Amino acid sequence: MFEYKTHGTCSTQIDLEIEDGVITACTIHNGCRGNTAGLAKMVVAYTYQDQPVTAHDLKAEGAMAALLKDALKPNLVQTLEHTPAFVHGGPFANIAHGCNSVTATKIALKLGDYAITEAGFGADLGAEKFLDIKCRMAGLKPSCVVLVATVRALKYNGGVPKAETGKENLEALEKGLPNLLRHVENITKVYKLPCVVAINRFPQDTEAELKLVEEKCKALGVNVALSEVWGKGGEGGVELAKEVIRLCEQPNDFTFSYELNCSIKEKIEAIAKKIYHADGVNFTANAEKQIKTLTELGYDKMPICMAKTQYSFTDDQTKLGAPEGFTVTVRNVKVSAGAGFLVALTGEIMTMPGLPKVPAAEKIDVDENGKISGLF
Repeated sequence: MFEYKTHGTCSTQIDLEIEDGVITACTIHNGCRGNTAGLAKMVVAYTYQDQPVTAHDLKAEGAMAALLKDALKPNLVQTLEHTPAFVHGGPFANIAHGCNSVTATKIALKLGDYAITEAGFGADLGAEKFLDIKCRMAGLKPSCVVLVATVRALKYNGGVPKAETGKENLEALEKGLPNLLRHVENITKVYKLPCVVAINRFPQDTEAELKLVEEKCKALGVNVALSEVWGKGGEGGVELAKEVIRLCEQPNDFTFSYELNCSIKEKIEAIAKKIYHADGVNFTANAEKQIKTLTELGYDKMPICMAKTQYSFTDDQTKLGAPEGFTVTVRNVKVSAGAGFLVALTGEIMTMPGLPKVPAAEKIDVDENGKISGLF
C-alpha cells in the first residue's frame, strides 16, 4: 500500500495498492462539494420573463450529485506496459470541450513526473478549448504541446481521396502541409507555447514524405518526431519523449487567445480570427438576440466553447487545407452554466455525439433465455 498526502487539492490523501509493480486499486480520501455546486448552476429552462431556471431552483442538485457520485471519480486504468492512466470525461464529457476532467489532470500531476492529457480533434478545437477554457479555469500552465499528425491526413488535406492516401504523393502532401503549419503557428505564436509535431507513422509513409514534413516544420522552428507506439509500444515513442522532455525544461510565456472581460462577440471573433484565421464572424438574428439576453443575465464573462466541424478551419467541412477569405457563421449561443462556459454553434454543427452509419446498438439483443449478444 502506498499512501500519498496531497497538496493544493480538495482531497487529502490518495491510497494506491500495488502488486508486482502493477497498480491494482486507487482510493481518494475526502473532497469538496464543488461538483454539487456546479450542478446547482445548470440552467434547465427559462421563465416566461426569460429568467433562467436552475437545478438549484428545483432543489435537484443533491439528487443529481447522488446519481453521479461514482461517475465523478476518475477511472484508473493502465496501458499494456503498466503505465497508469486516468479515463475521465466528467458529467459534461468530451462532447462539450474535448478534454479530460480537471480532477483527473490534477491527480495525474500529483502522481507522476510528467502528466500527458489529450485535447481531442484538431488543435483549432481541442487545443483551443483546453488552453482557453480548462487551463484558465483550473489555473494550469502547460509545459509544451504535442501536435499529432499523419502523412495520410495531410495528403487528404491536399486534395487526395481517402482511398489513395496510402500512395506517395509529394505534391499533394505539400498542398496539405499549410493545414499543419497553421496549427503549429497557432500554438507557438498565439498561445506562445513550445511545440513538437509527432508523426504517427504508417507503413506506407515514404522517407521522402517524412523528410518534407520535417523540413517544413523546422522552417518554423519546430522539430518533428516519429511516433511508432502503435507497433512498438513505448519503444516507438522514445524519440518523441526525449523532445517533450527537452521542451518541458524551457521557459514559456503561455497566454490566452482572449480575455474574459471582453464581450461575448469579441471573444468569439478573437477565436475565429486568431485561431481559424477567418476574416470575421456573421451572427444570425437569433444569435444576436441570445447574446443580448445572456449579457443581461450576467453570463457574458464566461469563456467560449465553440461548436464547429473538426474537418476544417472554417464552418464548412468541405474546405480543407488552410482556407483564407472566409467568415464563420454563428447561429446559436447558449449557456452551460454548470460547466461554466457559453457554447457558440457554428454552421450546421450538432452538439449530439456522433454515431457511425451502423451504430453498435443495432447489433445488441437479448434472446428468450436472457442471454445478451452483440456486445463484442
